[in-house]
Amino acid sequence: MVIILDGRKAADIIMNDVKNRVQTLKSHGITVGLGTILIGDDPASIKYVNGKHADCEKTGIASYRSELPSFASQDEAEAAVRTFNDDTAITGFITQLPLPDGLDANAVINSMNPDKDADGLHPLNLGRLMLDVDGNGGYPMPCTPSGIIRLLEMNHIDLDGADICVIGRGLTAGRPLAAMLTNKHANASVDICHTGTRDLPEHIAAADIVISCVGKEWFIQPEWINAETVIVDVGVSRILENDGKYHVHGDFHPYCHTVCKAYTPNPGGVGPMTRAMLLDNVVSIAERKLQES
Repeated sequence: MVIILDGRKAADIIMNDVKNRVQTLKSHGITVGLGTILIGDDPASIKYVNGKHADCEKTGIASYRSELPSFASQDEAEAAVRTFNDDTAITGFITQLPLPDGLDANAVINSMNPDKDADGLHPLNLGRLMLDVDGNGGYPMPCTPSGIIRLLEMNHIDLDGADICVIGRGLTAGRPLAAMLTNKHANASVDICHTGTRDLPEHIAAADIVISCVGKEWFIQPEWINAETVIVDVGVSRILENDGKYHVHGDFHPYCHTVCKAYTPNPGGVGPMTRAMLLDNVVSIAERKLQES
């Protein structure tokens, strides 16, 4: 029987844990605050940011918004970041990506206080991740890779010694995920594939776990999957269908779900975990400050 790795159920468990930790911090006089910087009017970004604030309300985290128009200048974008850097009510914050054309996303992220980097994407935190061979943490980690690993662990998918094929080398998923999977905590062997990989179906067929972060609709075919493979569908494509509405499709063809050992639905798999791990990051930042005080 194929196992469904339900990200919504797992995220609910994490969110309940976050809520309890927030209450514990409040008993020590610490209020956890999440800030979001949204530039422009991209519908997907607006929906995602609104979801983050709804999650904050459910868990008792205070939330703060900074919204700028799509024609905002680079100076205005970085000024919004500096405001959140200096605001002691904000434990951690994110700048919602992608930014409008004409803005330098790297410069905006670089201007963040890395200790308030709720997404774990500041260069200093990515450097900490690369140096963290043992997987001890102690710094904000990228939310999507963290969510993937937590979802696998919560479903008792053994990573120790597993052969894992990661498809995609982006900074928000593929690259940091490979680093996290190969530290001594996870202890997996990782095969990183991308557009330059030859004979991709052979790499996929040889893996115990296949994680695709491509964002290309139904890119991976069922004949590439064997019966003992766990598949994790990270990529998102929004497709306009005959009903006139946009629907989310993943990287794996739906028939892959019938021939594998376990799979994440898309939507409903990695996405909810990413949102949950953002809040986990913010609470962890507050907990570290308490330990240091």
